[in-house]
Amino acid sequence: MLAERGYLSQTSATRTPRGIEYEAFARVTRRLAAAAKTGTAGFAELSAAIYDNRRLWTILAADVADKDNALPEDLRARIFYLAEFTDHHSSQVLAKKATVKALIDINAAIMRGLSRAG
Repeated sequence: MLAERGYLSQTSATRTPRGIEYEAFARVTRRLAAAAKTGTAGFAELSAAIYDNRRLWTILAADVADKDNALPEDLRARIFYLAEFTDHHSSQVLAKKATVKALIDINAAIMRGLSRAG
């Protein structure tokens, strides 16, 4: 048990910002997908996952809106647009006017980009 804790503390110390972003997207995307599979019975879990997904995208939007962000301007604009789309589509899902699939697909695309770039 002590060896496991020691190993875990070393691996977490070497995580990159890109890896941390990937893990945040992976966690919330798994929750979105799991809640979507449960249908109406999982609406509370879906709502909670959507809330966390919105928080993640809000943080990302604020980061790319910062004038000191080092990403190319075009990429920053596209990420900001996705954040706006995610917020709007989340409202549609919560109103039961859309499915969560688009949110999962967008997050998966971001995760693919993060894994390739790192």
